[in-house]
Amino acid sequence: MSEKKKLVIVISNGADNERSSTAWSIANGGVASGFEVTIFLVSSGVDWVRKGAAEKAHPNPLDPPIGDMIQTVLKNDGQILACPPCVMVRGYDKEDLVDGVTLAGSVAMLEKVSQGAATLSF
Repeated sequence: MSEKKKLVIVISNGADNERSSTAWSIANGGVASGFEVTIFLVSSGVDWVRKGAAEKAHPNPLDPPIGDMIQTVLKNDGQILACPPCVMVRGYDKEDLVDGVTLAGSVAMLEKVSQGAATLSF
């Protein structure tokens, strides 16, 4: 049995940039294609996982709502990592984030890269 292919997507943009919608769409495509998907949220990208934020944002009307795409990643054994300093500088803490999101820095993301994950950045 072969090991699942790994994909890491770094998202540094929030609701003000349609590229972030593209990132979530590609993540969902990765899930649908059988990849082990890890999202690493940095800078304003962490805003996506603040409770309630993704339900109100829909940057690309042809994509599913971002909140649905986040849940697809989580429900399919994907990981969503949020940069702790990026979370803290916005005044958020763990309780402010969507259930299932992990506070973790670059070392956790780089562990996936060291295991051969393809990486994309938005």
